[in-house]
Amino acid sequence: MNDFTELEAELKKLRPRATSPELTSRIERAFSGAPVSGAEVSGRIATAGVLPAPRRLKINWLGLGLGLAAAAVFLILARVQIDQPIPKQSLVAMTPAPLVAPSPPVDTFLPAGVTQVVYSRQDEGLHFPSRGDQPVRRVRSQKRETLQWRNPGTGTSLRISYPSEEVTLIPVSGQ
Repeated sequence: MNDFTELEAELKKLRPRATSPELTSRIERAFSGAPVSGAEVSGRIATAGVLPAPRRLKINWLGLGLGLAAAAVFLILARVQIDQPIPKQSLVAMTPAPLVAPSPPVDTFLPAGVTQVVYSRQDEGLHFPSRGDQPVRRVRSQKRETLQWRNPGTGTSLRISYPSEEVTLIPVSGQ
């Protein structure tokens, strides 16, 4: 009744083949660490064509999504309008002397002019005040101012120059 009885009887008669002495010696040398002729090729052990499964890159999608969302929120809230240039000022400004002046006393100096030369301007980037106000751009200007006075009675003039530095805080809108 059982169709597998003949097959089982044949399988019980089968005996494994005895290992060859060469195979036994190669296995012993492999376990002892000695190089086996033909089995080791340039530091690699032959695997009979069986390769380990390649490691797959696992991506944490939740962390990546949260990171991108946080970056987008930061860029929206702290958008800096970089494309807007710094307000241009003339590098040299001079005020002319008054055209009609009343006759001053002889020993009096009258203002004749002011010269302002800006020789360095640096945009120091975005700064966040500690009070929690809105962010500002800080622009540092270094300049030299020259003041002139004239005595119309004697024709003498007095000129004083001094360096100055100006820090301008420009508010940055978040829209």
